[in-house]
Amino acid sequence: MSHSAIKQLISQLEYVLLGKPLQIKLAVACILAKGHLLIEDLPGMGKTSLSHGIATSLGMSYQRIQFTSDMLPADILGVSIFDQNQQKFEFHKGPIFNQMLLADEINRASPKTQSALLEAMAEQQITQDAHTYSLPNPFFVIATQNPQDQSGTFPLPESQLDRFMMRISIGYPSAEAEMTMLKNQQHGHKRPPLQQCLTSAELIKLQTEVNQVSASDAVLKYLLALVELSRQQNQASGLSPRASLALLQAAKAWAVIEQRNYLVPEDIQAVFHAVAEHRISTHGQFQGKALSDTLLASVNPIL
Repeated sequence: MSHSAIKQLISQLEYVLLGKPLQIKLAVACILAKGHLLIEDLPGMGKTSLSHGIATSLGMSYQRIQFTSDMLPADILGVSIFDQNQQKFEFHKGPIFNQMLLADEINRASPKTQSALLEAMAEQQITQDAHTYSLPNPFFVIATQNPQDQSGTFPLPESQLDRFMMRISIGYPSAEAEMTMLKNQQHGHKRPPLQQCLTSAELIKLQTEVNQVSASDAVLKYLLALVELSRQQNQASGLSPRASLALLQAAKAWAVIEQRNYLVPEDIQAVFHAVAEHRISTHGQFQGKALSDTLLASVNPIL
């Protein structure tokens, strides 16, 4: 049942985002691995459509926040308002208290506002006025950001980037996919209404299944060899132990999508770019993608 539901989910999302099967599989793997997803791309590429399609397909409570330069942390977390009748402050929950949060154009907000998400993403809770509030389970953040050369953007700090398990870029559609989109628009063809493919309980069960995927010592040594080489090639910002864990968990989720309960090097290779590139400093000799390509080409899995 689990694989048929995953297959249905991926198939349904391919109607939402035409011609992007890899990006869709990576997004689904990120959810199965209990990670958060960062999508960096130009406006109009389908970032919001993909996140809304995921939320609908999983039956999640969903909220979109448009990040702006004047946004405050309270706009995300909520605010305490004094109740005259009860003579005490009452906390009014913000949009963070949804199972899925779309932080649209996250890098248009100030670093102070961006940091409001750190505790939520790391610990699935927030602290407000000395009180701790648990967030829903499952909880998943999709953030979009514009390329940093665009005006009015603040760079995401490394601590914030590291909270995202994956970063993907959707990119322009192929000519064939864009032709299909234009024909559907011209002839008034509407895509089939999205159906819920998984309940929250079924998603949590699948996430548990991901944890149970086995990894041999040889595969773990291959993963660690990639991580260690990243530190040698880029001492200022190699892959951290948290990145190692994220890479392992994402690869396990990919294995589940591929109907396996054990890890192979190809699983690590499939998710490596999405997991590693935003964690590698772009300063110095290597850019993130160039370094990740070099790492994969340099380390040979010996099983």
